[in-house]
Amino acid sequence: HHTCLDPSNAIQVRQIVDAELGFQPVPLRCPDQTRIYLFVSARKSVLGCLVAEGISQAFRVLSEPFPDSQDSARAWRCSLDPEPAVCGISRIWVLQTHRHRGIARRMVDVLRRTFLFGTVLDSRDLAFSDPTPDGRAFASRYCGVPNFLVYNFLHNGSGSSGSNPT
Repeated sequence: HHTCLDPSNAIQVRQIVDAELGFQPVPLRCPDQTRIYLFVSARKSVLGCLVAEGISQAFRVLSEPFPDSQDSARAWRCSLDPEPAVCGISRIWVLQTHRHRGIARRMVDVLRRTFLFGTVLDSRDLAFSDPTPDGRAFASRYCGVPNFLVYNFLHNGSGSSGSNPT
């Protein structure tokens, strides 16, 4: 029995990740549909965490930023037309000292193979929840398009909390 496999450890890691990403501590929306993936080193240190949940729809990021934005990295808009999606990635985090080593990509690859039993999800089935600028860059690289899917965005059609209100 490895303590790193204890579900309570995954919850503790999620709380640390939430704090580092600046998220308010909130309970999982649908715990029975949520999966927490941990990337654990050979020394049993958690180097990465991905939290995913089942979803039915998401919205496409529109490529153009707000023209008058002071911070174009955070300002973005989404389509108001929902598109089907299967899996929402609500959080993806890698320890600062281990970033840019493929850990996030490997966690998403494992998620795609294991989220639904017997099915390998396409990157088009994934959506990202209010990504940070680094998260947006990752999602765009991973999905191979700048206009990937997002969910949980602000209901006025704007993206993350740094976006200008419409």
